Amino acid sequence: MDTCRIPENASKCSGNTMECFMVLSTQAQKISIGILCGLFGTMCVFENSLVLYLIFSSPGIRKKPSYLFIGSLALADILASIIFVCSFVNFHVFNKAGFSKEVFLLQLGGVNTSFSASLSSLLLTALDRYISISRPSEYKLLMTRKRAWTALGVLWVTCATIAYLPLLGWNCCVLDSACSELFPFVDDNYLAGWICFTMVLLGCIVYAYAHVLWRARQHVAYMEKHQAQVGKQNTRMRMDVMLAKTLVMVLAVLTLCWSPVLVLMIYSVFFRLSDHLRKVFAFCSTLCLLNSMVNPIIYALRSKELFSSLRRVFSHFRRQLKVSEESPEAESTHKSSVIET
Repeated sequence: MDTCRIPENASKCSGNTMECFMVLSTQAQKISIGILCGLFGTMCVFENSLVLYLIFSSPGIRKKPSYLFIGSLALADILASIIFVCSFVNFHVFNKAGFSKEVFLLQLGGVNTSFSASLSSLLLTALDRYISISRPSEYKLLMTRKRAWTALGVLWVTCATIAYLPLLGWNCCVLDSACSELFPFVDDNYLAGWICFTMVLLGCIVYAYAHVLWRARQHVAYMEKHQAQVGKQNTRMRMDVMLAKTLVMVLAVLTLCWSPVLVLMIYSVFFRLSDHLRKVFAFCSTLCLLNSMVNPIIYALRSKELFSSLRRVFSHFRRQLKVSEESPEAESTHKSSVIET
């Protein structure tokens, strides 16, 4: 039985309404959410920071548009993890709601911007592979660094604009319209629009990957028939096929992690949510962090260039550690010889 209903009148914009969205009722639920957010968030920030370092510390890798898009994805996941974990734990675990509507919508806009940019970066990566495989001879002319940076700029500006529309006035307090049962102050029509925007992005990604996989299968068949012909073109084909498979794995993880959240969002637009479903939504939201945490692992395991760069970093770290361990021994040996002398 529901214990707290979202108000239908003007009080829906009062500070007390925030308490109705604090759906975690037991200490065990709060501890579970806190542990999940802390674990996934910490791992996500560490792994994606490592990916950014590997990309931008290697001149050969950072010049490639493909890895600029992957770097944008890693940056978006870092920001999403930090903003989401801080705001989510602060609200649901510590039950702090002593901030204004504007502050809450500012935090929500940051989360939406980051997650939307993460999804959009994945779309750009898929389109990059689509062009690389469908028009390989024109790829370097079509996908330049300048165009890649321009696309990333448009991506982030568009995501930020859409995410901060509630703060700019498209909220149920200003419009005196129906509020969402999942997010305070958010208009149901805006939530429906954001869901449509996300579904369009997912549809474009699926279409691009379907074409990439189809061409990848053709490349595999071609290479099996021409094993004797070894050259630069075949090497590029193998790289395209490997990266295509990697991106499909990322898409599979993305779909599994985001489907529960999107389904509950769509359900909330048309039907009344029970407290149980709202608790389920709170726990399913942590799957978005899991997606951000898994992406770098997939890159490290399947991208030969990033994996080679990672091995170089570990080798350098081991050499530095070995030198630091040998230095005190050499110094003590030198002091002993001086004393003996």
